[in-house]
Amino acid sequence: MRPGRHGPGAMPQAEPFHDIHSMGTLDMRHSTLSAALAVALVSASVSANAADTRDQQLAELKAQLALLQAKVAELETRTDAQSDINIATQENLDKMATTQPVVDTKGGIKITSADKKFEAQIGGRVQFDAYAFDRDIAATTGTTEFRRARLTLQGKAYGWDYKVEQDFAAGTNLDGMRDVFIAKSALGGKFTIGHFKPYRAMEELTSSNEILMMERPFATATGLFNSRQFQQGVGYLRAGSNYTAGFSAFNLRGASGSRNEGVGYAGRVTFAPINTADSTLHFGGWVSYENANNGSANLVTSANYAGRRGPAQTIATVTGASGDDLSVYALEAAGSFGPLFFQGEYANASFGMPIGPDQDVTTWYLQGSWHLNGGHKPYKAGTGVFGSAPVSADKGLWELTARYDSIENKDIANLDVSSFIFGVNYYVNPNLRFMFNYTKGDNAYTGDKTGQYALRTQFAW
Repeated sequence: MRPGRHGPGAMPQAEPFHDIHSMGTLDMRHSTLSAALAVALVSASVSANAADTRDQQLAELKAQLALLQAKVAELETRTDAQSDINIATQENLDKMATTQPVVDTKGGIKITSADKKFEAQIGGRVQFDAYAFDRDIAATTGTTEFRRARLTLQGKAYGWDYKVEQDFAAGTNLDGMRDVFIAKSALGGKFTIGHFKPYRAMEELTSSNEILMMERPFATATGLFNSRQFQQGVGYLRAGSNYTAGFSAFNLRGASGSRNEGVGYAGRVTFAPINTADSTLHFGGWVSYENANNGSANLVTSANYAGRRGPAQTIATVTGASGDDLSVYALEAAGSFGPLFFQGEYANASFGMPIGPDQDVTTWYLQGSWHLNGGHKPYKAGTGVFGSAPVSADKGLWELTARYDSIENKDIANLDVSSFIFGVNYYVNPNLRFMFNYTKGDNAYTGDKTGQYALRTQFAW
């Protein structure tokens, strides 16, 4: 080898390699710096973009908030306006409630004044009957007729009750006048003045819309008090949750009767030791006294033993001109337990005779019913009688009925009549009812045993 290349003088030959290494290091530093700068620039760009995005989002949120605030303000304005409307509407309603009458059409038409000092209610009933007879001895004629066709106006005025009722089937004007009275609650009860039924005979005081059979038994104006159902006078009735006590004094003149000086009185008390929603047991008693006087009509007891328009038998008579009297005392019992119902009365009457001893007449009946599909006869504690079972508008109600009825003059041989009645009632709805009765009469005095088939269509409101 050449000395020059391997001696100390040869060392400079290594410098090119050193330079190359330094240059590589420098390049790497430049690359790192470039990368750092690039990252910084990207980060700055991202930060700038993020800031721009946040600014945009913030601007959008501010815009939405402003919109919501505007809507809230609008809703508050509407709410205030609606509140003013509601207040004005309520004020108008309150004003109408105190100045306008109230009209109620449930079960009829009833109008009540705003101050509740006046009431007026219109009601009525239509009962259309058809009869056919199974003839025996007595002459009979099958027919049709309007048994009742009534319009009723009743209500209140300054704390007084009133009622005016006209039966167009019985005639016009006075002939068809039924309940016509004014009444006032006082002393724990109610006073009645005018033309109404005396407080006697449980079945008599039961409305004709709710009686079990088409006709009432002999212990009522259908027999014992023939043609004396309504009298002119004054009465007082007091009632509690399970008792009644009523007394009436009257003259012997009905609305269409002639003027006379006959007078009478009647009283009735009742008590129901059991009286719940589905069980009632009722007991009662009543008395009646009628004293014929100047101008009085005869006090006649007559029984239609084979139904209405069928043969009749006179049982006893107090001659009006005689000035004699008719006195009656009676007991009654009834019960309604679920679908079963029973009712009975026994009455003993004494007829004054102008010549000879007085005549005693006894009459009694027992009747009952069974509701086939869940009915129950309710008890009317205010009057001590039973009403018809409630009927829904979309479900009818069937009721089987039966009654045995008897009346007898104890002082005249064989002067007694009786009847057995079997019936079916179909209540279509609270207003409409169909009734069928078959009556088999027995007159021991004449030997007649006439039967009657009867059908009634009844609509009441």
